[in-house]
Amino acid sequence: MKLLVILSRVPYPLEKGDKLRAYHQIRCLSKYHQITLIALTDQKVHPQAKDKLLNFCDEVYFLKLNKLGILLNVIGAFFRGWPLQIGYFYNKKVKKEIDSIVRQVKPNHIYCQLIRTAEYIHDFDIPKTIDFQDTFSIGMKRRYEKANFLLKPFFHLEYKRLMRYERRIFDLFHNHTLISCPDKELFPHPNKYKIFIIENGVDFEYFETKSPIKKYEVIFTGNMGYPPNIDAAFYLANEIMPLVRKQFPQAHLVLAGATPHPKIKRLANTYTIVTGWVDDIREWYDTSMIFIAPMRLGTGLQNKLLEAMAMHLPCITSSLANEALHAIPNEEILIGDSAEEYANHIIDLLVNPALYNKLILNGHRFVIENYSWENASEKLNAILTHQKD
Repeated sequence: MKLLVILSRVPYPLEKGDKLRAYHQIRCLSKYHQITLIALTDQKVHPQAKDKLLNFCDEVYFLKLNKLGILLNVIGAFFRGWPLQIGYFYNKKVKKEIDSIVRQVKPNHIYCQLIRTAEYIHDFDIPKTIDFQDTFSIGMKRRYEKANFLLKPFFHLEYKRLMRYERRIFDLFHNHTLISCPDKELFPHPNKYKIFIIENGVDFEYFETKSPIKKYEVIFTGNMGYPPNIDAAFYLANEIMPLVRKQFPQAHLVLAGATPHPKIKRLANTYTIVTGWVDDIREWYDTSMIFIAPMRLGTGLQNKLLEAMAMHLPCITSSLANEALHAIPNEEILIGDSAEEYANHIIDLLVNPALYNKLILNGHRFVIENYSWENASEKLNAILTHQKD
């Protein structure tokens, strides 16, 4: 069938979780459907992006959001009672462009990723599916609960608006998807039981270990401009690693990922490496001993954990992050909920080869058995085409 996909970002390069999910879903769905892709962008598009995406799409449209328009629309969203991020991504001129593309393409189904694209599809009497991905209102609620007193009122207002907005737009779509069951349980709509869970996956051919040489003790990866990752990186560098260095004074920490916040850049020193954007994250996984994701904010499944397990790294994370992952504590993953617990897990892995190797083998088996892009996209395709299991 003709499938129109609308995204809030260009899904290339793959430095953010929503881009990664969209890219692999499009890649897999292209085996069954003619795909027209519309991606919004407020930045310069990577020169290879269109060619990469045309491998899977019949047509690709990048629709520009200009800075002045974004500012005016965010102000407008405030007075309309919308979440500010909805205003950020909504533009009347872009709406007209999308209307024109829909009339031209005549899609059989529209697939929207994230609530940021929902305002563009009100007028279409066409079957529609939305990938909420995460329950954004809950992610904002967690930020509100940990924010300082100056930011608390802003985050609380955005949380309430997101909750109302998620509830309202639910009924605009025929199908709804999320990444994880915990987000489904927390979704603010009485019919949340109708939401389908479509997990993320791993490209196992790409994330394959090659180097046996380990240079760094601990690594954390992700977009380092994303607030939950900023919080985790700062917590790791300032509270966890000092405890580890009491026993291993020269233990290295790698913070690898794009767009590091100034707060993260200031963490760099002799034993803390802040990489910024890297062309091949596998090289950093491959030369590190232990992966840790001490997540305290955010929702959904952490792709970074899937990648690290695929790369044969023993992993440590929080109870919050493992709610979506469902790995078995002490067998497939280690769980920490305080700086002391995280530090003790790191030290245990550094001094206990049997534990280290058990986590590697069990974690790798776990991710292979449970997280495949192809299997997840088969489930999504069944939803889009109304097939039954």
